[in-house]
Amino acid sequence: MPLPQIAIVGRPNVGKSTLFNRLTRSRRAIVGNEPGITRDRIYGETEWRGRRLGVIDTGGMIPGDAAYIPEAIVRQAGVAIGEAAAVVFVVDSRTELAAPDLELARLLLKTGKPVLLAVNKVERAGQEQEMAPFYRLGIQTVLPVSAERGDGLEALFDEILTHLPPEPPDTVAEAVEPVEPLQDETEAAAVPTPERATRIAIVGRPNVGKSTLLNQLTGEERSIVSEIAGTTRDAVDALVARDTPGGRVEYRFIDTAGIRRKGATRLMAEKLSVVMARKHLEQADLALIVLDGAEPVEEGVLALDATIAGYAVEAHRSCIIVVNKWDLARSSQRTQAAYSERVRERLKFLAFAPIVFISAREGEGIGKLYAAIGRVAEARRHRVSTAAMNRFLATVDFSRAPVPVSHRVRIYYLSQVSAAPPQFVLFVDRPRALHFSYRRFLENQIRRAFGFEGTPILLKTRVSGKKEK
Repeated sequence: MPLPQIAIVGRPNVGKSTLFNRLTRSRRAIVGNEPGITRDRIYGETEWRGRRLGVIDTGGMIPGDAAYIPEAIVRQAGVAIGEAAAVVFVVDSRTELAAPDLELARLLLKTGKPVLLAVNKVERAGQEQEMAPFYRLGIQTVLPVSAERGDGLEALFDEILTHLPPEPPDTVAEAVEPVEPLQDETEAAAVPTPERATRIAIVGRPNVGKSTLLNQLTGEERSIVSEIAGTTRDAVDALVARDTPGGRVEYRFIDTAGIRRKGATRLMAEKLSVVMARKHLEQADLALIVLDGAEPVEEGVLALDATIAGYAVEAHRSCIIVVNKWDLARSSQRTQAAYSERVRERLKFLAFAPIVFISAREGEGIGKLYAAIGRVAEARRHRVSTAAMNRFLATVDFSRAPVPVSHRVRIYYLSQVSAAPPQFVLFVDRPRALHFSYRRFLENQIRRAFGFEGTPILLKTRVSGKKEK
């Protein structure tokens, strides 16, 4: 049964993301003093008194603002409110109520959903007695809290529970001991959340179509799409289940902020976005590296694209190169073969990654992309028996390896010790690091024999005790 969702809404810069992070015991949402950092809706989970809840962070709402991004934020928040079992309306205790607060309260009460008013930033003694002005909003439940310090959250949680539908009996029977949410965030962030779905990070430069791609993959408007570079700041994730010939599989797609050159990132929110994008990339299983296929072919793969792809390889993520906006590229009479050659030339270190041409806006090539995702995800988890590896080793002609004689080693046998990504240990005759050319030659031979499409291969050496006759 789906978890009951709690939507956190309010004007910009009232502390919604800080409250979201505190309630979910995470650092999912970016927090800063600049207004309007959160734009898309961010999902998380928490637990209180044995009851599991979903929590949705939304962008700062300004009713009636006709500008594109504020209007899109309101639309995203509206989706969150529609999904929610209860709404937490957050206001700032240190600022006076304004017309947008009154209008937002009126709109929330019209939804018929339970609405709780969290008066945030109540941090000095006696400030709880100053709640009277906030009853003007017409919301019956008014709770003073400090999201920064965690004060008042027990009362907020208890009040939320009173507005939720009762749990089904089988869910109640399986309930675990309550987890207190008020521990230090740094400790909580270290607790991993179980995740069965393949995690797929969508990465690339700003404005290459990452958010449009997420929306196309999920079939809904999960990310705000705009021609303004840098629209996405928080990482937006969505779970997608698909039926395949091998059974039902789940993918968790994460739309990350566009990664810029260091000198081009000025606002603190943008700098944090880039840090978070790299963090989510390192936590993913697979990276979709999105390129802008509409750019002139001589500029088709820029140095920054190579840098971003390098981040994925350094993190040992499986990779798929996604050339987006190919519907716009066709008008220039370029071919996929010519563009692929350009990509391979600039991204030589990603020779193992498949290239998929799509138009996220038109939905072209999405089926081929899903097929590639399935193949690469399976290859990442693939294991080869030691017996099969050593039968393969006997067929390799190492005299063809382009390595100086002084750098050659004798490999007695090799074994795959782990998967995701696949890692092999080579038992050799002497303690010497593998020469780069030797390593690449062996990787190519392994791929030719066993596949491992889109997946990096890790090779380690260990000196064998075997004596050569």
